[in-house]
Amino acid sequence: MSSNTILKKHTKRSSTGATFTWIVGIILLVGGILVMLPFVWMIFSAFKTESEVMQIPPTLFPKTFTFGNFSNLFENMNFAVYLRNTMTVVLFSFLGLFLNAMAGFGFAKYKFKAKDKLFYLVLATMMIPGQVTMIPVYLLLNYMHLTNTMIGIVLPGLVGAFGIFLFRQFMSTIPDELLEATRLDGASEWRTFLQIVIPISKPILAVQAILTFIAGWNSFLWPLIIANDEKLYTLSVGLSLLKGQYAGNYALQMAGSAFMVVPIIIIFVFFQKHIIENYSISGMK
Repeated sequence: MSSNTILKKHTKRSSTGATFTWIVGIILLVGGILVMLPFVWMIFSAFKTESEVMQIPPTLFPKTFTFGNFSNLFENMNFAVYLRNTMTVVLFSFLGLFLNAMAGFGFAKYKFKAKDKLFYLVLATMMIPGQVTMIPVYLLLNYMHLTNTMIGIVLPGLVGAFGIFLFRQFMSTIPDELLEATRLDGASEWRTFLQIVIPISKPILAVQAILTFIAGWNSFLWPLIIANDEKLYTLSVGLSLLKGQYAGNYALQMAGSAFMVVPIIIIFVFFQKHIIENYSISGMK
């Protein structure tokens, strides 16, 4: 076979590969636009008046920007209370993140009786749907008189098997010699954990912090079950109430939805690289 023939085949394959890449790119672009269009329309509709939202044909950009919908949320719909409760849940979730790190470190670096069996038991809880344990947890909290309290809302979510697993996988790679050297220098176990283990574990702490924030920000079902007082509701529950009480006010609903969704989108866009990378690292280790 001559060199010209080989060159032609190679050129043809390159051209076919480039065409296929362009086709896939166009399909992904169109799909991305179709997926983003409802979110973009929701955000812009939050700044429209109710009459403009109901206008036919619909408009994408508001003719006149107004913040009246957001003002109505905080002045008449108690969204300030819902936001405070949601931030409380998020802050306590970060405390739970620290507890998960401690448990992961214990499973990774300490030797004690039945350690592996206990770790497998912790992993087994990941296979149990949360809906199955809600009633037993509710009964326990009711027995402790913690229903309809903020403690009852945040307590069941302080620790989780998934977080313990990720921390254990990452911390297992920390050299034992480094920890032993720290102990020989007179450092306590607590100091070793805070000054050596935590700084080394910043990558997995970052991704867990992101996931913890997203989970706390979107908390809906458990606060709805455990709390009877509207003063303890989170933003997700408040948004559900908004949909029921103001079903016909679409501009107000768009404002509430945008207030819930935009922070999550921003965090995911900026930190998605860390999420994907650390999932891969934890899986390989």
